[in-house]
Amino acid sequence: MSHLFSEFTLTAPSGPLTLANRAVVAPMCQYSAHNGHATDWHLMHWGNLLNSGAGLFILEATAVTARGRITPYCLGLWDDSTAAALSETLGRARHLAPQVPVCIQLSHAGRKASSAAPWDGGKLLDAAHQGWQPEGPSDVPHLAEETPPESLSAQGLQDIQTAFAQAAQRAQAMGIEAVELHGAHGYLLHQFLSPLSNHRTDAYGGNFEGRIRFPLEVFQAVRAVYQGSLGIRLSATDWVEGGWTPEETADFALRLKLAGADFVHISSGGVSSQQKIAIGPEYQVPFAKLVKQKSGLPTMTVGLITTPQQAEDILVRGDADLVALARAFLYKPRWVWEAAAALGGTVQASHQYWRCMPREAQGIFGAVRIGQR
Repeated sequence: MSHLFSEFTLTAPSGPLTLANRAVVAPMCQYSAHNGHATDWHLMHWGNLLNSGAGLFILEATAVTARGRITPYCLGLWDDSTAAALSETLGRARHLAPQVPVCIQLSHAGRKASSAAPWDGGKLLDAAHQGWQPEGPSDVPHLAEETPPESLSAQGLQDIQTAFAQAAQRAQAMGIEAVELHGAHGYLLHQFLSPLSNHRTDAYGGNFEGRIRFPLEVFQAVRAVYQGSLGIRLSATDWVEGGWTPEETADFALRLKLAGADFVHISSGGVSSQQKIAIGPEYQVPFAKLVKQKSGLPTMTVGLITTPQQAEDILVRGDADLVALARAFLYKPRWVWEAAAALGGTVQASHQYWRCMPREAQGIFGAVRIGQR
């Protein structure tokens, strides 16, 4: 049997979460919300990807406060109104698709908040253009020409920790099976981890123990209230000398495991414009392998994994337990169907699609055979 199409079970206080296969739709920001509310774009997007055949679908970075949005158009889960919109839209999408476990990525953008959408340049916005004052670990901007963020006070840290926990409770109430905290790509939790962005001199800065303190406290606060499967996405390296390192990532993952983490999702970069990424096929897989070996946590890898055989080989080698794809799913929403045809796997699909497969791919929907009327 194909490793990619073997089941995988994530643990959780509420009970095991079994995935039908090891392909994961990675979170992808859509910048299409209205005041944090999910829209018809999300209904279309989610319904499409819930029909991808993947074993787990992770919703895009979802802000836990309005101030923590990356852009004015980011999805939110910070109050009853945003929760109602997300619940209603996700419920409709799930009703129209196969039963696939859903994970939501909870996020705070920190100093990268108040930005324009990528297709509008992605730079920080001022008040005249829907912008607001970002906040971060220190008053150090992401780019030298940008307005520095407000350094978070002790009360600000507590408020954000509470916001993460409350967002997780809202996710649990709407039946979302897993939560992934966003500790990667230069957003707030990653900003605390990296010495490039965290210049604090209190208990939340300085050495490794100080820099991991706030992300770990946020994780513990969410773990205390959320009973589903809980993990975190981490940038394993800043790709800058003197920045956050793969070894620190592995050490932090071990602390997270002791705090009740059920999985870790390994990416890289995003905290510094000085990053020099050695990009290439599977370029982040070695980081996932290191974290998995050191922490023993179920580990998800991502990054320039584009073919079924690549995914299969990563799993066969034991470099990771789950393989996530992002842009590949936007280009080929049925990527997992093609993988099933290539590797001899089976997938779930809505009945309306059962007759679509070319003759050479017949059988990926299990024993289903549809006649012509």
